Amino acid sequence: VHRELASGLSFPVGFKNGTDGTLDVAIDAIGSVKHPHHFLSVTKPGNVAIVGTAGNEDCFVILRGGKKGTNYDAQSITEAKRDLEKKGLKARLMVDCSHGNSEKNHKNQPKVAHTLAEQMRGGEEAVMGVMIESNINEGAQKVPPEGKAGLKYGVSITDACIGWEDTEKVLAELADAVATRRSKLGPVKQAANGVNGHA
Repeated sequence: VHRELASGLSFPVGFKNGTDGTLDVAIDAIGSVKHPHHFLSVTKPGNVAIVGTAGNEDCFVILRGGKKGTNYDAQSITEAKRDLEKKGLKARLMVDCSHGNSEKNHKNQPKVAHTLAEQMRGGEEAVMGVMIESNINEGAQKVPPEGKAGLKYGVSITDACIGWEDTEKVLAELADAVATRRSKLGPVKQAANGVNGHA
C-alpha cells in the first residue's frame, strides 16, 4: 500500500534500508513506485473509488545503518550507488545521521555528518540530503507521571536528539560542504525533465 500511495504523490519520497542494513527492499520499492498503479481508496467525500497514479520518479534511498553496522562511509555510499544504477535507478541517497548510523547514540550524529561533509567536499554527488534528530535541548526524556506539566522544555520525548548549538554547527558544516561541491562540479545539474537536480 505504501508503494501505491507513494506512486501518486507529487513530491519526493524516501525509503529506508532494511533494519538488517540491506538495500533490497528500498531499491525494489523505488523501482515499483516509479510506475503507475491502481488501488482501492476513499475519496474526500467518503466514496470508495479506484485511484490511478502516474508514478513517482523522484524517490530515493535513505541509508539508516542496521544490525550489520553503519552505512554512511564512502564504501557504503559507493555500493549503494552501484546497486541503484544496476537496477536502472538514479543514484540519489539521503543519509540518516541517527539510528543505526549513530550506533543509537545521539552524540555521534555530528561525527556522521562530518564524514558526509568530507565526502561531499570531495565531489560525492549521490548524497542529496541528511536526516538529523535535533531539538532545542539535547537528549530525551520520559513523560513523567504528572504528564505535560512535568516535561522539560525543548527536550525530545521520543528518540534522543542533539541540541540546537550542535545542530547549527552540523548544518553550517554541511552547507559549506555543499558550496565546495558546487564550486568543484559547476552549476547544479538539470534533471532530464528540466527540474533542478539535488544541491
